[in-house]
Amino acid sequence: MITYLVAFLVALMVAWVLTLVVRNRAVEWGWVDQANSSRKVHVRPIPRLGGVGLVGGFFAPLCALFLVDSEVGNHFRSQTELVWGLFGGGLVVVALGLYDDLRGAGARLKFVVQFAVALGLYALGFRIELVANPFGLELSLGLLGLPVTVLWVVGVINALNLIDGLDGLAGGVAFFGVGTNFILALSRGDVLLCLLMATLAGAILGFLVFNFNPASIFMGDTGSMFLGFVLAAVSLKTSAKSGTAVAMLVPVMALGLPIMDTLLAMVRRTVVGRPMFSADKEHIHHRMMSRLVLSHRKAVLLLYALCALFTLTALGLHWANTAQSAMLLTGMAVVVTVLMRMLGYLDLQRAGGVGEVRRKNIRLRSLVREVTDAVGVAPGLPAIWDAVRPLAEALDANLLLLRFEQLHEDHRDGMVFETVRPAGSALPLEVRMEVRSGDLLLGWLQLSWRDGRSEINRDEELALELVVDAVGARAERLLARSEEEPKRVVSLRR
Repeated sequence: MITYLVAFLVALMVAWVLTLVVRNRAVEWGWVDQANSSRKVHVRPIPRLGGVGLVGGFFAPLCALFLVDSEVGNHFRSQTELVWGLFGGGLVVVALGLYDDLRGAGARLKFVVQFAVALGLYALGFRIELVANPFGLELSLGLLGLPVTVLWVVGVINALNLIDGLDGLAGGVAFFGVGTNFILALSRGDVLLCLLMATLAGAILGFLVFNFNPASIFMGDTGSMFLGFVLAAVSLKTSAKSGTAVAMLVPVMALGLPIMDTLLAMVRRTVVGRPMFSADKEHIHHRMMSRLVLSHRKAVLLLYALCALFTLTALGLHWANTAQSAMLLTGMAVVVTVLMRMLGYLDLQRAGGVGEVRRKNIRLRSLVREVTDAVGVAPGLPAIWDAVRPLAEALDANLLLLRFEQLHEDHRDGMVFETVRPAGSALPLEVRMEVRSGDLLLGWLQLSWRDGRSEINRDEELALELVVDAVGARAERLLARSEEEPKRVVSLRR
């Protein structure tokens, strides 16, 4: 236990120091998460890349094992597959996360890298070969073990990434998963897995000092994907060495909250016709704040309690017999059903209108694709406006305005495009979205409605964010090209 405690404390201190350094340098270097998206909960720019502290805290004690001549160090170095899997796969995931946090990575690139890492883990012996059945004989997967293993690794990585929506949530959720794996490894006398989990627990707590609400730094995709990777890999080792009939159910239950949230997101977006990888504010943590009227901190604490319940259930499954396992799973199913009912996921009154919402969203997705494609090849700012202008009619807005601005040493240049349509008599609802390229503000897109609505439709808001991102990316290149010959403000109304 002394070894575990030392590893825990070293990881905690390294994570604490690195996170502090990154936080203090983040604003100077521009490593901040802007509050310019409707799905963001924070209202001011927050430093990101706190995942660097997590990663450093986890690897520091493990790297020390290569330098120390001890029984634990010798045992660790002898586990070639485990070392290659954690260090090699972990560093690849970290590189992907850093690139995503600094430059932005598309879904295709993320999945290509994640699938490659998962295949590498499978080749090194991190595998799911049996599917547990608490009510009967376990099922051998055979050739299906490869796709199931890959889906597990990629799924857990993205589940931790998706749950990272509130201060301290992803770290806290991961901590409960770590605790489950540590207890299971300790019960079997698995020194290395205990050491890995003690190290990760210390790194998480060192980071949470700065990340718990109100957070002063975010972990970013670097941290969330790395946490998902380590938990997915260690869970495979934990289940492979388990002698119970519910082997794979234990890590599934230990990570019950992020897995449940991911499955709900997939079903929700498929049913209503949203892009599978689009962002929204319908995750479990968002609905807890809106429907249960909870503060940021109370929502996180309630989710911690739910994770604790999943952890107890997972541990219970490990030692339970068939009848006890059935009772545990039934009880957990009741809890989940009640929670889903409270959060509105099982609201049958809304089911009747789902078909129309889906058809509308499919049409909207088609329009957004046409608009963004046209914006991407626009030869000038007027051409960008020509591409964007159909949004006014499609969204039934009475006003659509697009403004570009450039700030020079002695003057400000700008160009304004505007279209006005017949309006109702209700009070106007106005929405203004900033057009940016990274941290550079280029202008804004503004829409107005007078049809009596009090808030913008959620799917329309997400569509506008995609359009604004495309406009910002194209406008930045066009404005940079025209800087040599600045022009005074021109206002165009069509």
